[in-house]
Amino acid sequence: MNAASPLRFLITAGPTREFIDPVRFISNRSSGKMGYALAEAALAVSPNVVLVSGPTALTPPTGVKFVSVTTAQEMAEAVFARFVRSDVVIMAAAVCDFRPKASAKSKIKKQSFGGKLELVPTTDILTELSKRGRTQLLVGFAAETDDVEQNATEKLKRKRLNLIVANAVVAFEAETNRVTLIDATGRKEPLPEMSKRDVAVAIIERVLKLAR
Repeated sequence: MNAASPLRFLITAGPTREFIDPVRFISNRSSGKMGYALAEAALAVSPNVVLVSGPTALTPPTGVKFVSVTTAQEMAEAVFARFVRSDVVIMAAAVCDFRPKASAKSKIKKQSFGGKLELVPTTDILTELSKRGRTQLLVGFAAETDDVEQNATEKLKRKRLNLIVANAVVAFEAETNRVTLIDATGRKEPLPEMSKRDVAVAIIERVLKLAR
């Protein structure tokens, strides 16, 4: 990272879709609002912001380089291709952990479905990034239903992140969020409930401190 130049941000947002057939897919409840708010907050401190987004109903902030993807594999390829030209990677996307082992070419008829859907893991983007020799700051999110901070801390260590944002899954479709920022030293900073835009600003401010 060159401290004299604006940081180059690579931010992901939204869900992915993993197709069962041309009509049906597996996905999740992510609205993309947190990732888009992060892109907007990053633009306030740098003109170099890439936003890689899964399907959402949102309009990308003016000024970002926008990359639209649908599946976890497409998101992985978009992130890997841009990683070396980034200083900060913030994985706010809710990437599906699993995909159907095979996607049918035609719509599966109800009467012909055998009742089982075989799933296989998708690429763990952050884990793959952490394996590479890097100077980039890696920021992850942990949306949990139970033991939020404990699970987030374990994910932080396992994926060798610089910072993780821990929050409950109820934030997926909400306008506000209550998060705890946990860094690689184990320091925890719980934030009060606030708008996702304000949460994004707080995260970017923490990133700037880590980059110094």
